[in-house]
Amino acid sequence: MADDDHPTEGLSTEEDVSTTLARLMQRDLIFAMRFVGESQHLMQSHFQRFILRELAMVGVTPETHPMIHAFAEKHALMLREFVFSGVSLSRQFRVEEMEQLTGDTLIRVDVWDHLRGHVSMAEQQFRTQLPDLPTVLEAWKAPDAGNGDRR
Repeated sequence: MADDDHPTEGLSTEEDVSTTLARLMQRDLIFAMRFVGESQHLMQSHFQRFILRELAMVGVTPETHPMIHAFAEKHALMLREFVFSGVSLSRQFRVEEMEQLTGDTLIRVDVWDHLRGHVSMAEQQFRTQLPDLPTVLEAWKAPDAGNGDRR
């Protein structure tokens, strides 16, 4: 690795990417809040009612648009994610803060372990798709330079 500003420079193909990421944890790893469970349902329900109410004020109702509930559900999901993403980004914790807050000195080891496991699973998933890729990648081939070329 050349320096901290360019951690991937000099990264050999044999070096484990999880180890490289672990070295960057202090700078690049954050912990963010996430709303789950009933909170997600409540926020989505709020936005569905809001959307249906606002649409009704401009004449769009279930009577005039029978599929409006599906539209409202889809857009409520997007609004819910917008709100929760914004809130989660408003307060982030660095790895040192989490270690101090929890008293857990093995957070970085646990994160590295999970990274390595997920990288391995992703690589294995790609390998299972490999036999079908030549056919899929035909569309990505360079155009035949001689095809239709008159000289």
